[in-house]
Amino acid sequence: MKTRQNVPDRETPDQTTLSVSNIGGIEETTVSFQQGITVLAGRNATNRTSLLQGIMAALGSDRASLKADAKEGEAVLEFGDEQYRQTLHRRNGTVVTDGDPYLEDPEIADLFAFLLESNEARRAVARGDELRDLIMRPVDTDAIKAEIQQLEQRKQRIDAELDELDDLEDRLPDLEAKRTRVSDEIESLREELEEAEEQLEATNVDVETRREERSELETKLDELRETRSDLERTRNRIDTERESIEALEDEREEVEAQLEELSTGKEADVGRLEAEIDSLQAQKDDLNEEISQLQRTVQFNERLLEEAGEFLDTDDNHSHDGGAVTDQLLGDADSETVTCWTCGSSVATEQIESTLEQLRGVHQDRLEERSAIDDELDEKRATLTEINENRTEYDRADRRLDSIDDEIERRRDRIDDLTDDRESLTEEIDDLESEIDDLESDGSEDILEQHREVNQLEFELERKERERDEIEEEIADVEDRLDEREGLESRREQATEELTDLRTRIDRIEEDAVEAFNEHMENLLETLGYSNLDRIWIDRTTREVREGRRKVSRSSFDLKIVRSTEEGAAYEDAIEHLSESEREVTGLVFALAGYLVHDVYETVPFMLLDSLEAIDAERITALVEYFESYAPYLVVALLDEDAEQLAQSHDVVSEI
Repeated sequence: MKTRQNVPDRETPDQTTLSVSNIGGIEETTVSFQQGITVLAGRNATNRTSLLQGIMAALGSDRASLKADAKEGEAVLEFGDEQYRQTLHRRNGTVVTDGDPYLEDPEIADLFAFLLESNEARRAVARGDELRDLIMRPVDTDAIKAEIQQLEQRKQRIDAELDELDDLEDRLPDLEAKRTRVSDEIESLREELEEAEEQLEATNVDVETRREERSELETKLDELRETRSDLERTRNRIDTERESIEALEDEREEVEAQLEELSTGKEADVGRLEAEIDSLQAQKDDLNEEISQLQRTVQFNERLLEEAGEFLDTDDNHSHDGGAVTDQLLGDADSETVTCWTCGSSVATEQIESTLEQLRGVHQDRLEERSAIDDELDEKRATLTEINENRTEYDRADRRLDSIDDEIERRRDRIDDLTDDRESLTEEIDDLESEIDDLESDGSEDILEQHREVNQLEFELERKERERDEIEEEIADVEDRLDEREGLESRREQATEELTDLRTRIDRIEEDAVEAFNEHMENLLETLGYSNLDRIWIDRTTREVREGRRKVSRSSFDLKIVRSTEEGAAYEDAIEHLSESEREVTGLVFALAGYLVHDVYETVPFMLLDSLEAIDAERITALVEYFESYAPYLVVALLDEDAEQLAQSHDVVSEI
């Protein structure tokens, strides 16, 4: 027996018990399963498939059928210390489910773990359907695309911040050179001021006799110096306000251009798009209901053909005297007819099979129609989202334009006030200079000129020191911002890695699925030994398809088959030329690939196999034991003659 592979270390009980009532053809039964292979052995119409449906129901699938003469059924699975159950109720002509089953969402299990005859993965291979769409169905590609878009926006914001830091870093040498130049100018001014003050002190003669006059003169000179400083500051503030207005006017032009660009006129389409989306969603809901009904009808008729006895109102499953009644209803075994359980009329199996093919065709048409509606819904929702985002951006820009206009008006008012202050200060300086001229006396002109020179030097020194302080503050701000670079680069690297992972995730899943199928197909073909069948594999290719109005590249899984002649020459064959046994094995291996690539074994402890009659007994044994390596519980329904070899080394359930 093979060692288990790909089954994670988790608490999986060695034994589980299933109780079923009124599901399929089962009135009531309880069966225990051990880990590994359990064979359900018996002839046709012995409720083997019904028991598999009971397992599916307890695990959460809604593809189990309610017993024809019952209004309610139930499946209960005792799994370790936990108990899981699902009930089936007949309501308004349909069967609805309720309860607390093992799985919240059974879709992936229905696809890749519950491998009954009607399993979609098995049938997709037999019909030659597009295998890529089925293997990727559990993957939420829309969520991946949305996450990629969010990460791209985050990366763009980080890139913009890093570009801004590059600009700041380029400015830093200029700022440092400017600081050096201003510091040199300050040092030179200090030397000039010190020299001027020494000259003024040397010129101050006859201090005692002219003290009062000089005191008044010095007071006026101090006032003149302070007033000149006020005038210079006022002029600087006016210049600053004008520069701010110019910057705001430039920004206003940019915002106005943005508003013009955003005025696309799509707002009128919003109501129409929303109505179309609602209409398409309603069509999709109707299709979902129709598809569900078609699926149930197909499954019912398939089981009617396979185990007709389960649908007859007889006691043949629970007594020994029901055989005659069953024979009477089914007629002669050679007549190839089935008696309808509702009206009692005999219907040729060929007629039911023909109807089934028509139903399957309608079911496939409805699936394709739903897929087309999904594509159109995605396109219209994307357009609506774009219009809404456009509208939001337009409103934001419009509010910003109003804010800019208000700020420009406030700054213009401030310039008017500062202009009045400047004119007032200029008049005050003229008055002070006139008063100083009146205070001048013989021999005092030099002192006045020296005072003016000292005052001017002090004023210039003060202005340069302020300029140096502003430069140093700007340098400190730039250096603080540059300290953020390492963190931004780390965030950008992380976003880039996440983007790479998301962009390649779908490709990796597809590659893993193809690799898994090809590997296991090769292994099984070697084990099962089909004559002249050399190889079956999936070739992953890319083709252009239309999504709405766009053409996009999409992967495609092409199933390839190579046979060889008696002379040993190899040639390529088609799926329709495979024998029924070869098709069934290929479909099962494809389902196994999906089971492995989506890690179904981590969430679903059971794999179920049914309807293997097209495969000979020896190959069934090899196939089942190969599959055992990948599922904790493998339950397979077989005819007695097919189960003999497996029954020698595995658990067998023969009475249900």
